[in-house]
Amino acid sequence: MHRLDALTTLPTIAILSAVFVAVGWVVVVVSRLDGTVQFVFGNVCASVTLVMVFVLQHTQRREQLALQLKLDEIVHALPEADERLVAVEASPDEELRGLEERRYGHYVAARRRQVGDADD
Repeated sequence: MHRLDALTTLPTIAILSAVFVAVGWVVVVVSRLDGTVQFVFGNVCASVTLVMVFVLQHTQRREQLALQLKLDEIVHALPEADERLVAVEASPDEELRGLEERRYGHYVAARRRQVGDADD
């Protein structure tokens, strides 16, 4: 899957794919091929599109996981960090909402302190 990802992310492949589809449709329309050939060509294009959706999903998930692991390591390394934030993405929704509300309250309080310090 990683090789397919590396291959399909090349700009050359994207350009070649677009040219292939455009030329294919021009050939189908100009030569007035029968409906079966048009049907097959359409199915091939749809199949490639479907496969590419899964390749993109795999790539995005892999990159997201790598980024999340890096962020978890940074949070874990900070002495003042809240340990509950390490691997927080695996937490239930209620816990995420609670952490979000707590963090929001912290930001509001910090903002008020800044405004109060600026007035002095």
